[in-house]
Amino acid sequence: MTLPPPDPSAHHAPASRQRSAAARVALAVCAALAFAGFFALGTWQVERRAWKLDLVARVEQRVHAPATDAPGRDRWPRVNAVDDEYRHLRITGTFLHDKETLVQASTRLGAGFWVLTPLQAADGTVVLVNRGFVPPEARDRATRAATEPTGETAVTGLLRITEPKGGFLRNNEPAGERWFSRDVQAIAAARGLDNVAPYFVDAEALPSSSSAAAPAWPAAGLTVIAFPNSHLVYAITWYGLALMVLGAAWYAWRDGRRRARAADGGSGENTAHADATSRPDARRD
Repeated sequence: MTLPPPDPSAHHAPASRQRSAAARVALAVCAALAFAGFFALGTWQVERRAWKLDLVARVEQRVHAPATDAPGRDRWPRVNAVDDEYRHLRITGTFLHDKETLVQASTRLGAGFWVLTPLQAADGTVVLVNRGFVPPEARDRATRAATEPTGETAVTGLLRITEPKGGFLRNNEPAGERWFSRDVQAIAAARGLDNVAPYFVDAEALPSSSSAAAPAWPAAGLTVIAFPNSHLVYAITWYGLALMVLGAAWYAWRDGRRRARAADGGSGENTAHADATSRPDARRD
């Protein structure tokens, strides 16, 4: 009598089902983690968008509010970007034109320099004032000396926070008089100034100069107030990725169940065949 060879699939089917189940569990865990991560990032961007809109509203209110006195020495330690930047200020003092600093700038008028000039108040405190933009041909102070205000001068403008990190990929070089950012502390040290406020003021344009056919250098009032707000796009992207993970996980789960049912059906037939051939009455001589 010859017995038929055993069907290998009858022995390997349970192990294969276990591996398939383990793979499905691992896939579900990975999908859940990815979904949670993408959803959390999307929610964070929604919160960031709300914060940005509130910031823009507060800045707009500050810019268009009536000018107030600049923060005095007692308030300097508490000046910060969140509460004070772009506040509309007025200050009074005497310009120290011989201690001005030119900082590289790129504006709607082209490339050139910001003219930062110390303004010394009656109490001896100093505020750096960004008097405006000059093109390269007007960088020499002698070419614009006629427009320099003398004596006690009142300035209105916007409070700006110091820029201590230099320009984009470029560090300030005080020794070489190459300035790429308006770093108040570094400029004060280079010019030997004491009692300097930790902020500077962007002077606003005077009505007479803004209506002139050709701007008188330096040209003030060029402050750009812009807050990039792409948080909604980012939120939609993260939420979209979360939905894609959810859809891919559902498809993989459905396909896995289909394959499992097909495997169970095949192994059942193989097992029945193996049982039938192993019965004594099924043996052949």
